[in-house]
Amino acid sequence: MKNYIFLILILTLAGCSNESSLQKYFVEKTESADFIAVDISPDILNADATQLSDEQKKALKTFKKMNILAFKRNETNQEKFKTENAKLKEILKNEKYQELMKFGSGKSGAAVYFTGKEDAIEEFILYGAQSETGFAVVRVLGDKMNPENFMVLLSALQKSDINQEHLKPLEGLFK
Repeated sequence: MKNYIFLILILTLAGCSNESSLQKYFVEKTESADFIAVDISPDILNADATQLSDEQKKALKTFKKMNILAFKRNETNQEKFKTENAKLKEILKNEKYQELMKFGSGKSGAAVYFTGKEDAIEEFILYGAQSETGFAVVRVLGDKMNPENFMVLLSALQKSDINQEHLKPLEGLFK
C-alpha cells in the first residue's frame, strides 16, 4: 500500500508553435540539472498475475511505459520554475492533448489529458504543480488504452510490489 501511495503522489504532483510537443519537451529537459527524469517499464510493477483479475491483466497488457519529468523548485530557480511551468502549460493547450479532468486550487493543481481516440488512447498525461515544490508531468504510454483501462491499471498497482530502486531519483522531490 505504501508503494501505491508513493506512486499516486508522483502522479498527482506534481498553443505554442506547431513544432512543440510534450515528447520534444521531455527530450530537451532530460539532461537539465533542474529536472528529474525517470523512465518506467511495466517490469517495475512486479505484479503477481495470480493476484490480478482478468480485467487488471488486460489493462496491464495495454501499458507500455511511463515517462516522468519533474522540476524541483528551490531558492535559486524560482524564475526558471515560472518559465518552464508556463512552457509546459502552453504545450498542453495544443488540441492534440484532450483534457479529461482538472482539479486543484491557487497554489497547486493537477490535470489529466490524453492523446488519441477515446477508445484507443495512445497516452495519458498527468500534470501536477505546487508553487512551493515544483511540477511533474507523467506520460503513460500504451496501446489502445481507454479511461477504464487506466483506472483498472491504478487498481492493479495496489497489488504490485513496485521496485523502489527505479523511483529513487524522485525521492528528493517530496522533501
